[in-house]
Amino acid sequence: MSGTRKPALLYVLSALILLEGVAVAIAAIYLVVEIFAAPTASVATAIALAVVVAIAAVALGLLARGVLRARPWIRGATVCIAVLQLLVAYSILITKEPTLGWVLAVPAVALLVLVFSSPITRATAREARDNEDERTF
Repeated sequence: MSGTRKPALLYVLSALILLEGVAVAIAAIYLVVEIFAAPTASVATAIALAVVVAIAAVALGLLARGVLRARPWIRGATVCIAVLQLLVAYSILITKEPTLGWVLAVPAVALLVLVFSSPITRATAREARDNEDERTF
């Protein structure tokens, strides 16, 4: 892709993933605040949860960067994130308060639609990257 322009949908996908990463980072900050503000049954578990959520936020940021660079591995990572997000959304949608489920489901479906769109598939195909280096990041 060194001589061609990147498709606009690549930027849209990256922005959506980055937005999700920001939301997860905010959740991590909230969890850290809750460790100090609210009593918890297990401080170690609360810290572990906050660390895992923070790692997820960093991973989403790296994925958004990989999308902008049109790396082939982003398709699998994006599908994995979208499927996991849909599973969480479904478990929330079957409750009496499904609003948060829809907030999770709509972007997950958008991720799947975008990652399987022709422009993104072509941009991230290995054949299109023959002249570029083999770095993953």
